Amino acid sequence: MTTYYTEDHEWIAVEGDIGTIGITKYAAEQLGDVVFVEVPDVGADFAKDDDMAVVESVKAASDVYAPVTGAVTASNEALAGAPETVNQDPEGAGWFCKIQLSDAGQLSTMMDGAAYETFCEGL
Repeated sequence: MTTYYTEDHEWIAVEGDIGTIGITKYAAEQLGDVVFVEVPDVGADFAKDDDMAVVESVKAASDVYAPVTGAVTASNEALAGAPETVNQDPEGAGWFCKIQLSDAGQLSTMMDGAAYETFCEGL
């Protein structure tokens, strides 16, 4: 499994043609205490950079963007009852959805872990 990162602080962990998507630890820390998460419906189609989910904290509401084009194959419905999971484990149990990639070539525009860490240091 390979994980990629966007400048909007989304991550996608890819295995085969399925990617698991969430927000990074950095994003979760910037948001503060997450109080609400709206994940996309299974079967929904998204183009790269479309709004696909919403995360609200005590500080702000933010859109989560699709890092790739594809169709949602699973949504983390558990976040509706436990949005704090995004703060506790943003790059694990706090995942938002799984998507079937339509164009794996889009991954080449994203950062790997080391590049993302460097990117965050510059913010």
